[in-house]
Parts: sequence; structure tokens; C-alpha cells
Amino acid sequence: MAENEQATSALTALQRQRAIQEAITHLFAPEDEGLRHALSAAKTGGLPEIQISPLEGKLLQFLAVTCNARKILEIGSLAGYSGIWLARALPPDGKLITLEINPHHADIVRQSFAWAGVNERAEVRVGNALDLLPTLQDEAPFDLIFIDADKAPYPSYLQWALRLSRPGSIIVADNCVRGGEGLRPPEQLQDEGNIGIATFNQQVASNPRLLSLALVIDDGFMDGFTIAVVRPDTDDSK
Repeated sequence: MAENEQATSALTALQRQRAIQEAITHLFAPEDEGLRHALSAAKTGGLPEIQISPLEGKLLQFLAVTCNARKILEIGSLAGYSGIWLARALPPDGKLITLEINPHHADIVRQSFAWAGVNERAEVRVGNALDLLPTLQDEAPFDLIFIDADKAPYPSYLQWALRLSRPGSIIVADNCVRGGEGLRPPEQLQDEGNIGIATFNQQVASNPRLLSLALVIDDGFMDGFTIAVVRPDTDDSK
């Protein structure tokens, strides 16, 4: 009897949690036609349905506005859903550069940007991110950098994000909790993607140049962002 009551209580708590999350999304992060079109275009184009949630999109937009972003870099475009949220945070003369390895995906992203009315301030560049990132040094610094691509290279993406940022820049990475796998010591893991995420988290948390926090906000509060702010220049030897 007690076990049934505990199970019912847990289910009720989960239902309340979901209802609260849905209410927050409805009130603070409603999707308009531009965002919904990006999702439908992704599905039609055969892209994996792994985009960020509306709450994560609104958080990205919030962070971009908070740091007065004029230049944003996104590593990993998918269908352009997150890029739309980010581009809408920019002033009219702002610029979003998003990197996408798949040319087919890039075409869908461009169409989604045009549909959402942000194509004049959002550019898709096609290629492997680790090949493209060195070419962006003359366009740096970026005010916000969003990482949402293959997980194994996350530590390399972090090093480039630090090179391409400035004091006050915000670095955000998606899928950094992974049901707790991303918070474990990397040497305890087998999956290359989880090792990349765990290494990234350790490097972010221990870097004196960064003020950072992992935040569960997606997948039933089992996944989410790691967010870091680049600190003002200091003497790291102290």
C-alpha cells in the first residue's frame, strides 16, 4: 500500500512539474509562425528532431540581450531554430554567424531564416566547425557563442570560444548534463560524446577566466546548458 502511495505521489509531482513547465513556456516563450516553420521544415527535410526547447531558446535570447550582443557565433545550426531565437535578440545592424557541416541542413537553415525574417542579420557558413573557426579570428570578438554540435569536440570548441570572445562574452553549450553523464569524471566514461561533454564541463568549471554554471532546463530536467561568462582580464598567477 505504501509503495502504491509513493508511486502515486511521484507521478503527481511529475505531472505538476510538467504543467508548470508548460505554463512557463506558454507565458514566457510562445512559438510564433517563424519558429514553428523551422521545426516543420526540419521534419520535412529529414533532420533529426533534437532542437532546443522553447525555454532554452528564450534563455539564449535573454542572455544575448543581457550582454548587449551585436555579434553572435553559433556552432551547429541544425534547422535554424536556435538561430532564429538568437538573431531576434540582435539590433538591426547585428550579425549572427552559424556554422553547419551539412550543406542540405544549411539550405534548410537559410530558408528558415528567410521565413522568420532574420536572414539579413544571420549568415550560414558551411564546413567542419574546427576548420571554420580559425577563419573567424578577424571577425572576433563575439559577444555570445552558442555550442550545439558534435559532442566529442566540445573541449576544442571551448578553446576556440575563448579565443574568439572578450571579457563579458557569454559562452553557452547545449546537452551538458545528459542525465548526469556529463557531470561525471571523464575517465569513468566510455562514450566519446559523454567524455567530450564531461571534459568540457570540467574545463569550464576550473578555468579562472570563466564564471560558470550548469543548468538543467530540458528533457524532464535531465539535460540542459552549461553557461559561462568570460571574466575581466586578471593575473591568473595570483
